[in-house]
Amino acid sequence: MFVVSNLISALAMMLSYILTIASWLIIIRALISWVNPDPYNPIVQFLYKTTEPLLAPFRRVIPMWRMGLDISPIFALLAIWFLKLFLVPTLYGIAMRLA
Repeated sequence: MFVVSNLISALAMMLSYILTIASWLIIIRALISWVNPDPYNPIVQFLYKTTEPLLAPFRRVIPMWRMGLDISPIFALLAIWFLKLFLVPTLYGIAMRLA
């Protein structure tokens, strides 16, 4: 049973790393959007391609404010924060019970 426990523990750790990287990419994208970046820059294209699937569901639900302010990154970061606080410790707890 320790193999399954180690597998779940490793999945929890990888999920934690992936969520941390996703949150940093969203923060960087939000900061870059304030300076009107060059859309043909490879770094900007990478940021848009990796974060758009995370932000698009929130943009469909939450309309843009009248001032043109996009608050979907805030809600995406809150969702990531929730997953890091709920899902990752739950997986670790399951792994500890199986050990």
